[in-house]
Amino acid sequence: MRGCFAMKILMISWEFPPRSVGGIARHVQDLSEALVRAGHAVTVLTADAPESPEFENVNGVKVWRSYAGTPQARDFLTWVMQLNFAMLQRAFQLWASGERYEIIHVHDWLGAYTGKVLKHAWHLPLLSTIHATEWGRNNGLHNDLQRYISDVEWWLAYESWQVICCSQYMRSELMQVFQIPGDKLSVIPNGVYPEAFRSGPAPEELRWRFAAPDEKVIFHVGRLVREKGLDVLIDALPHVLAQRSNTKLIIAGKGPHAEALANHAREAGIENRIYFTGYIDDATRNGLYRLADVAVFPSLYEPFGIVALEAMAAGTPVIVSDCGGISEVVEHRVTGLKFATGNPKSLAEQILYALDHPEEMEQIRMNAQETVMSDYNWDDIAKTTLQTYGLILDEAAENNWGRNASLYYEDYMPYDGHEPISSHLRYGEAGPYWETASENLPGALEKRRPNSQ
Repeated sequence: MRGCFAMKILMISWEFPPRSVGGIARHVQDLSEALVRAGHAVTVLTADAPESPEFENVNGVKVWRSYAGTPQARDFLTWVMQLNFAMLQRAFQLWASGERYEIIHVHDWLGAYTGKVLKHAWHLPLLSTIHATEWGRNNGLHNDLQRYISDVEWWLAYESWQVICCSQYMRSELMQVFQIPGDKLSVIPNGVYPEAFRSGPAPEELRWRFAAPDEKVIFHVGRLVREKGLDVLIDALPHVLAQRSNTKLIIAGKGPHAEALANHAREAGIENRIYFTGYIDDATRNGLYRLADVAVFPSLYEPFGIVALEAMAAGTPVIVSDCGGISEVVEHRVTGLKFATGNPKSLAEQILYALDHPEEMEQIRMNAQETVMSDYNWDDIAKTTLQTYGLILDEAAENNWGRNASLYYEDYMPYDGHEPISSHLRYGEAGPYWETASENLPGALEKRRPNSQ
């Protein structure tokens, strides 16, 4: 299998640190670095980020950032298209300079256009990771933009040789929403580097900034969007305060739902018990994990739940909603606690249980750290990903896919000794065909389907 040999991999992702909107940026960086450590070459095409160079070698990963801001995009979709034009330009420049790749790996729909064009231009297998779906994020499709994004997600899956998803939940969703056959889907989980969560200030250094000396701390970190379920957490807090009045909720992160959450807290009369920190750096995040008595992730939709893994790696007891992929990460009362999705009273009960049973939570915390080390190691995840790459390359070689993908130069030679033929792709009532400029060619070659042999 090709997985035994060094590969040249082209990754396409609209976000890569320091541009981090969701979890894709960290996933792509961590996976790419693990692949490089395993002896493979990885190039990443991504969007530009403030104060970041156009080219950067990040721990062996070649990262090319493309600027999509000229002309000024009128809307998000226009910006996405301009980004793909810019990434395509960079890809062809790299190819012209002698760079070669064996497989193309696209992460989510925003790079689908670039991946599809390069697949057919270079005759290389295309693989995609679909981290979430528009249908799942919005609990259905409710407007033209959502329907368009969902169509592009389907299109990316259709063009892909294989589709990776991060949980059994996502596998089921992709089969249901896009009717993807099961043998086209590979489940490979996200991972985490535990050592990345062991640095940072000690809890006592942070407490004075975020909580009183006697307060119990509930911590949440993540992007502030509706599907993260923070309204449920705010609704649960009064039930907790009724029995534990010295409780403080710290919510870290930013996002479009931030103002609505602050208004919700004011309307509930508990704004003085919630600290919205906004963006925090990694060191502060790590310190808050150690300060917290429990970390809560009340998602309404969660394909995987990397934040739960990060909290587990940091040694913080976790409470998660019993939904999606995050429910697969946590085993109730073994590596964390679960509550009924969308139910504030159920969440409050689990928070109070955690605060009232510190000895049990200490054992759960230790179990969780062991699980992270054994089941979510990036080097092992990279090996599984490489096996998927190898199977794809083997199948492509067996099927002679690159050769059969389109007409090559020799297809224009009707018999030995003939000069190269000028040919153009035309479109007729029966579909596209190749039209040659020679009057002496056999009729069978004058109008030939682009993919016929």
